Amino acid sequence: MNKKKMIRLTALVGVATATGVVAEANQAHAATTTTTETTNQTTNASVESTQAAVDAAQSTFDTAQTSVDSAQANVTSASNNVTSASAALSSAIANKEAATSENIASATSAVSSQAVVVASASQAVSEQAGVVSAAASVQASAQAEATSASASLSSSSANVASATSALSAAEAALTSDQSTAANNLSAAESAASSASAAVSSDQAAVDNAQAAVARASAQAIVDAVAEVQSSDVINMSVAYITALKNYLANPSSANAAALQEVAKGADYVKELQQKFKSDASLDVVVDPSDPTVQEALSVYAVNLINHLRNQYGLTTAFGASANANVAAIDFVKKYYDDEDWNIFGTTGSDGKGHNKNGLDAYADQLNTSIAEDAGSGLTTWVNGKATMATTTLHNLLYAVYSDIATMLFDDGGTNNWSHAWSHAQSIFEDGTILGTDGFNNVYLGVAFDKYGYAHYELYNATEGNHLGNNAYSLDVQTAAQALLTNAQASLASAKASLQRMTTNLMVAKAAVVAAQNQLAALENSSANDLVAVTKARTQLASAETSYQTALATYKQKEEALKKAGDNLAAAQASLEAAQATLATAKAKLAELEETVANLINADQLLAAAQAAYEQAVANLTTATGNLGAAQVDLAKAESQLALAEDTAEQAKVRAAIAAQVDQQLNGSTANDRQSAGQDATSLKTNGRALTATVATASAAKQKQGANQGRLPQTGNDDQEASTMALVGLGMLGMATGLYGYKKKKLTK
Repeated sequence: MNKKKMIRLTALVGVATATGVVAEANQAHAATTTTTETTNQTTNASVESTQAAVDAAQSTFDTAQTSVDSAQANVTSASNNVTSASAALSSAIANKEAATSENIASATSAVSSQAVVVASASQAVSEQAGVVSAAASVQASAQAEATSASASLSSSSANVASATSALSAAEAALTSDQSTAANNLSAAESAASSASAAVSSDQAAVDNAQAAVARASAQAIVDAVAEVQSSDVINMSVAYITALKNYLANPSSANAAALQEVAKGADYVKELQQKFKSDASLDVVVDPSDPTVQEALSVYAVNLINHLRNQYGLTTAFGASANANVAAIDFVKKYYDDEDWNIFGTTGSDGKGHNKNGLDAYADQLNTSIAEDAGSGLTTWVNGKATMATTTLHNLLYAVYSDIATMLFDDGGTNNWSHAWSHAQSIFEDGTILGTDGFNNVYLGVAFDKYGYAHYELYNATEGNHLGNNAYSLDVQTAAQALLTNAQASLASAKASLQRMTTNLMVAKAAVVAAQNQLAALENSSANDLVAVTKARTQLASAETSYQTALATYKQKEEALKKAGDNLAAAQASLEAAQATLATAKAKLAELEETVANLINADQLLAAAQAAYEQAVANLTTATGNLGAAQVDLAKAESQLALAEDTAEQAKVRAAIAAQVDQQLNGSTANDRQSAGQDATSLKTNGRALTATVATASAAKQKQGANQGRLPQTGNDDQEASTMALVGLGMLGMATGLYGYKKKKLTK
């Protein structure tokens, strides 16, 4: 509770106070200065007394404030009690209204029904308790069996440890008795191991040397390719070139017929095939993917094509490179072999054709343009069925020669698997192949799929895709010489390596024989100890078998124990669920019984609620009255505190005036008193505070000291000073009263 009180010291009070003080001061001055000191002591005592009264009034005020706070809390509590009692009374009234015979009968019936539910739930709890007891018994039995199995396992483990120790002892005895022999055995075994490794390594080196010698025979391939390259050329007639240009410029039916007529088709192809050079040096079995063979085939094919392009009047030539060959082999493996893509099928007319999706994907992968031509390659059609021919150098070169001849002269007519004359178009177009731009720097790669068909991949080589890197020389003689030089160097190195490996192999075999002899000597000299070791090993094996059996039994019993524990836990969970159901049913029964009791005792409950409500109202009335009385006491205490503070303020003013009067009356002259009076009049006029008057009196006293030597001291001067002092003090009292306005805030 907050209170504000203003204490006003009016001008009237100030004047009265000042007058009294002046009178006392005059009396004191008339007597002696000692009397003035006594007056000061009296006013100071008054100040202390009034301050004590203020403190006592403040204490009374605080006590009254505490009483008000306590009474207010009691009122709040009583009000809350009335609210609660009112709610209880309303509930009791509603219960009384519901207490009909029909409702009582219905509630009683519900109690009976719920009692049946409780009995059933109690029976379920009892039955489940029996299940839990049985499960606990099974779990205890399983625990006993598991404990026994664990003990058996521990015993078996101890037996294994004992057998292991016995074996260690036997082996230690063997080592101790035959330490020298054992060391020799270790050295022999190490030598035998090293010899075996040397044999394997040397044999591999020999095989590699032999393979190198075989590869050195590539000179035959080089010579054979150089020979057929100079003789196997394909020439085109002027009539054919003219007809082909006319058709490619305008692929009309008339131009197609004219081209077909001069091309002579399969007959001319057979004529060319009969001219293919056959030499015994070509009948060597080779691997089509061997780099040397790949180089020979691609150079052979590119030279055939460039010779044809030159006849056609083109100045740009195709190139061949190792990178283009690698790309061709990779493409055919990925999109034909791995995908089981048979381009021609088994008869030449039931194949899948070109793998266009594969071409698009590979072109994206290499970021270039790709065109593909394909031929029968290593297959021939006999009685309408494709068969795989022997892969010889003759067959590979013949396949390339035959495919290019077929593309030129037998590409029209009834071909269902490709566009008519599209292969010839791919050979002779410049910058564009089959309508696709981006073939300004063509490199050819040759590869054979797993079905034996030949693939000719035409790549546009750029600095970015590096397909033109590692280019082959198209000068067959130069390439042949380079291959021969490399082959001869490899052969020489292989022979030297073979000689070294043969020597190492002989040394390694001798070391193996020596190691075997040492091993035999060791076995003969340590037969008895070896028997002991063998026996210990047998015992250890038996102990380990027993241990494994015990371990299996232990795991079985542990599993049974776990299952029994799970069953017990499930039974206990079911028991807890049944107990929870029973508790819920009992709680529901208690609630229904309470409802019946409330209905039956509705009159008594209503009477009790009414009495409680009336008592709460009475308590609230009493608390409210107590609060009013406490507030009255607080107001009285507040008034008394304000009065005490007023009195204390007046006492302080009187003390201040008395002290000032005493100062002025002691040692002033008539002139000083006149000056003091004038200063007091000025103070009244200007409304200055007490400090201005004190400053003036001090100045008058200094003036008295200065004039004391030249002015006589008379009684008139003292009287004049007294009169002026009275006037000054009167005005001072009025000023002090006017400036005595003060506020005090009382907060509790």
